[in-house]
Amino acid sequence: MTLMIAVLLCLLLLVVAALHVYWGGGGLWPAASERELVATVIGHAQARRMPPPWLCMLVAIAIGVAAVWPMLLVGVEPAAPSRPLIVAGGVAILLVFLLRGLAGYLPVWRRLHPQEPFAAYDRRFYAPLCLQVAAGYAILLLQGR
Repeated sequence: MTLMIAVLLCLLLLVVAALHVYWGGGGLWPAASERELVATVIGHAQARRMPPPWLCMLVAIAIGVAAVWPMLLVGVEPAAPSRPLIVAGGVAILLVFLLRGLAGYLPVWRRLHPQEPFAAYDRRFYAPLCLQVAAGYAILLLQGR
């Protein structure tokens, strides 16, 4: 069961990382224009443009690391760092996704990111997805090897 959760987390996060690479390269999906993309995936009240490519790539790398980490937690990678480092990294990643997931339901977040369709997508998809990723990490950490 833990291996299946690790593989699903890995695949999901790799897709999200790939989207950030795509956006960093100037891709617009799922929108038709940059302005529409900003309203769909950022939703910040003052944002009019996508972040610079280097920032999209930095986020993609961070998500890519988070994608590999579940495999480390279940012991798939033989050349992994020490177990305490793996667990500490897993806890840190869990906390990032938990906080991002919870933020999606806080009034202060709503005020910062009011643009539609982001606000609706965040409540319906983005925040719950972050909470599910955090839950997957929690399961892997609690099942620890």
